[in-house]
Amino acid sequence: MKRMKLIATIVIVLLALSFSSCETAASVFQQLSPEIAQLASRGLQELGIPPQVADSLAKSGVDVAGVMARNRFEEITPEGEYFLGRAVAANILTRYRLQTNTPALTAYLNRICNALVINSIRPEIFNGYRVAILDTDEINAFATPGGHIFLTRGLIESTTSEDTLAAVIAHEIAHIQLAHGYAAIRRSRVNQAFAQAAFDVGTAASDIDLTRVAETFGLSVEVLVDVMLNGYSREQEFEADALAMSLLALAGYEPSALIDILRVLERNQQGRRGGFNDTHPTPAQRITNAQRTVGNYEVEDTRSYRVARFRAAR
Repeated sequence: MKRMKLIATIVIVLLALSFSSCETAASVFQQLSPEIAQLASRGLQELGIPPQVADSLAKSGVDVAGVMARNRFEEITPEGEYFLGRAVAANILTRYRLQTNTPALTAYLNRICNALVINSIRPEIFNGYRVAILDTDEINAFATPGGHIFLTRGLIESTTSEDTLAAVIAHEIAHIQLAHGYAAIRRSRVNQAFAQAAFDVGTAASDIDLTRVAETFGLSVEVLVDVMLNGYSREQEFEADALAMSLLALAGYEPSALIDILRVLERNQQGRRGGFNDTHPTPAQRITNAQRTVGNYEVEDTRSYRVARFRAAR
């Protein structure tokens, strides 16, 4: 009987999340009783998600069903995902210069990134997650499939603590793990090209239309670069913020740090054009949305232990 109740609950929750926006999904979880929320968390564990991660996801209101579906992007292998992301990253680096004179800061960012992904829904990808710095005063960040994350120097200088810096990185990790780039591909003409270029494992190499495969790859890169430079939808940004708070809590960071950095960006970017303002919803919109679920987390406040290393890294 209990198992039937569990299954029924999970089906209801996942269906609600599957057909809802991020805002609706968050409200669904907020309205659940503690008992049902606990059942939802147990259901996610049955899907193979570790208990602590499942509980954090349930609290975040993330579209878990959508996450599971989007991570099964069957048209591309993990290796293909990496090389596609690397091509997009190369394109980004034709527009921005990579900052190479601060190796200690880059290493620090990557340690934060590793702490965030280790307890996430997708801790391992083909060539790992990696963070690099773009040498520009512009305040912005980009993430490509395959784990490439870029933070601008201007954005890093806007952070006020390790927790706010971790919040920025967590948001970009969320875009990767939620496969938001692939959603853009599916909506584009490339989706049909993928279907045409797909072939069975048993297909002879001589029968593969390499020209069509190359064209498909190139079109995919174009779509993803466009998304990187012009921004995701408001719903995708809200979804990334929700998962980011979950990642922060799992790593021992303060989830409200996401709201803290958004308030800083709201002050710094007010009246400015370009960069962050062109690629993200307004900080005010994101703050309002994040405030709906940030209170669901109970994390011990250990921020004081990170002050010295943040100052040293900066």
